[in-house]
Amino acid sequence: MAEVRWTPQAADDLEAITDFIATDSPHYASLFVIDVFSAIERIQMFPRSGRVVPEAQSADIREIVLGNYRVVYRLQNDTVVVLTVWHGSRLLDPSRLT
Repeated sequence: MAEVRWTPQAADDLEAITDFIATDSPHYASLFVIDVFSAIERIQMFPRSGRVVPEAQSADIREIVLGNYRVVYRLQNDTVVVLTVWHGSRLLDPSRLT
């Protein structure tokens, strides 16, 4: 089982997205957070299960797509580092992949 670490940027992204969703529906905001953490549990067990991020062109940078959002993470040995949670309609900022 891989260790999971969140970057401050990824934690801030998740909080901002949750706050945005909560303005319309606190219930759906809670469900979104549950979905994100469920996805993180899956990649903790199967770190290579996410697809390779096309913009990164690196097999170690992967993502899980949840509805309109991308949970982007990096594999580092036995550690999964969550880099960002990004809306899929936006171009992925390469600076978030470091």
